[in-house]
Amino acid sequence: MAEQEKSTNPQQARDNETAMRADKRFDYSAIIDRKPLKLPKGVRLIVWPVVNIEEWEITRPMPRQYSNPPGGVTIVPDVQNWGWHEYGMRIGIWRIMDALKKHRIKPTMSINARVCETRPRVAQAALDAGWEFMAHTYVQMPIHKVDDQRAMIRQTIDVIKKFTGKTPTGWLGPGRGQTPATLDYVAEAGFTWFGDWVMDEQPFDVKTKHGKILSVPYSVELNDIQIMLNGSHESDAMLKRVRDAFNLMYRESASGARILSFGVHPYISGAAHRFRYFDAMLAYMKKQKGVVFWQGEQIHDWYRDAIGV
Repeated sequence: MAEQEKSTNPQQARDNETAMRADKRFDYSAIIDRKPLKLPKGVRLIVWPVVNIEEWEITRPMPRQYSNPPGGVTIVPDVQNWGWHEYGMRIGIWRIMDALKKHRIKPTMSINARVCETRPRVAQAALDAGWEFMAHTYVQMPIHKVDDQRAMIRQTIDVIKKFTGKTPTGWLGPGRGQTPATLDYVAEAGFTWFGDWVMDEQPFDVKTKHGKILSVPYSVELNDIQIMLNGSHESDAMLKRVRDAFNLMYRESASGARILSFGVHPYISGAAHRFRYFDAMLAYMKKQKGVVFWQGEQIHDWYRDAIGV
């Protein structure tokens, strides 16, 4: 049986011990029992596009590996995998930006705050293009390894606010990870929504020690990490999967709002052999009537208005 990793920070350890379990933070709700959520006139389906921009510190084990190390032994520095990620920052991100600009889509950017310091060229281009900055911790590492989450969250907010001039309202943990107390810290810091949970196609409220926070539905299976990296599928696999999901959710949205979310990473979807399919995926969804591409804060504000809160 897996055991919860213990924090060496005494206060954080106590917070984890007293925190509400994730499955106790919300009430079960079958979508067929819900009152239909109304969308603005002319809107049929919400698409939430998320581009993940990460800081992989070369002094740490890499968050992901595509090149397996000899003998299966993780090494530091892991230059071969660090370089794969760096390709995304030098090449892939600019392809993705071009495609989104062509299709007039302004996505949510899940960003490690340190990117604003180490790769300001990337962060500034996203800011100039009107992308939303969703806080994704300071650097890409397991949140269970962060010994002072409160301090890390404050640092993340401060760096993004200094760079953009705006306090981020949304949160996403690395790998969508959380310790028992993470959502309490996130709500305490002032975030009003988060994208870590993939358990619905509509937003819903989640309980914390500091009031409610909104879960905006993200996706693990419409994500190039799962499809292209973990699944090692052909280059057009994400296009096919998103298209199939889109077609069904578009039909279902006739009887109530649905949110289709997808996630991409520059070093994966921005690769030369995959990029044409990313572009085609955007084009397919963009041509359908009544489809809007919203950022996380837009979804939060629409939902609050729709339910009268």
